Amino acid sequence: MDLGNIPKPSYGPGPKAPESSTPGLVTMAHSFLRLVQPNPLPVELINFGESWSESNGEDIHELLLYELGFLICAAIGVLFIILMLLVGCCFCCCRC
Repeated sequence: MDLGNIPKPSYGPGPKAPESSTPGLVTMAHSFLRLVQPNPLPVELINFGESWSESNGEDIHELLLYELGFLICAAIGVLFIILMLLVGCCFCCCRC
């Protein structure tokens, strides 16, 4: 097994879509993820082991703005689940 130069690794252009028997679905999923979150994670905003301060609150605000696409998708998903349950309940109860 060739490990290469461990102290100074060389990185490639980025992750590629995995080989699959359904390349259309894989392409669609990756394009959706790139649409929701086009930017890389700002690692410099994550401060592990530091005490809570005002700048840390600003960093959390920036991280939430970074994750805004995923938060909106989660909110739409929760709304969809709740509305589907309500509509289904109305159809079942008001069938007469």
